[in-house]
Amino acid sequence: MGTFQGHLLAGIFFFIFSLYYSVMVSFALLRGQRSLSSPLPPREKQGHRWWQLVPVQGMMKLVISLGGIIPEFFYPPGVNRMRIVDWEDPRRPFLFYDNWDHVTMYGFFMLSGVVDIVNQSCQAWQNVKLERAAEALAFWVLTLLMVAHLENKGTLEIRVHGLFVALTFLVSLVLTIEVWVPDQPALWVLKTWMGLVLSNWMMQLSVLMYAPPSGKPWRAENPGDLAFLTIFFCWHLGLGAAMLAAVYGLCSLWHHRFSSWREVPGAKYQLCPRGYGNEELEKLGTEAMLQDGGI
Repeated sequence: MGTFQGHLLAGIFFFIFSLYYSVMVSFALLRGQRSLSSPLPPREKQGHRWWQLVPVQGMMKLVISLGGIIPEFFYPPGVNRMRIVDWEDPRRPFLFYDNWDHVTMYGFFMLSGVVDIVNQSCQAWQNVKLERAAEALAFWVLTLLMVAHLENKGTLEIRVHGLFVALTFLVSLVLTIEVWVPDQPALWVLKTWMGLVLSNWMMQLSVLMYAPPSGKPWRAENPGDLAFLTIFFCWHLGLGAAMLAAVYGLCSLWHHRFSSWREVPGAKYQLCPRGYGNEELEKLGTEAMLQDGGI
């Protein structure tokens, strides 16, 4: 991950999941749901195959994490970084600590995906709090690893990763709160917004450190360059909000158009109007029979 491709790949992974989550949140808000995903009762689960019960978000976490772990160990082809200790050296030094740092991060997200899959496809009742706790654990681990990643780094990397740590801390905090109150739409929106900003900043981070558009590296000793890092970060906050609003707008158009196709006028049950006498009710019933062809 300590390359342009590694940071960009991680940013794309986070972006895909955040975009999917923003669609889920948008439809949940439009439908007035109390939870992001409505759990199936045990009786309905019995009528489905096991692969039909596998949650999409759980599979996304599993596949994306595997896609991040495998290159850490075996990319470029012919490389094997699965060793932790160099036993041939008398000092027994640790090896590939950066790669194991990233594998640990992906591993806890994989654990969160496994919890989602087992909880929704194998358990009789879905435990939403358990899923939020596993997801919160993954982000807390990410926050701790990023804090440790700041050690022995230059000024530029400390500033860039420090802003990234602030985002991961906020997401971890929101997920921790959701363990106790998972049905708060405000927390859904905040978490999704922070996820979009986090993924965008990760991709921006790869460009800043490894492939600057100007062709010249950023100068950590220049206060102006460091100041613009914070300015760009604030722009990403606005960009994340704009992306979330755009996704919500598209989902709103789709929701209203789809509901207009499915909804037939007069198809819903209506309450009988109160305050009518018996004669008026009989008159209304007679008119309804005439409209239905006398049946």
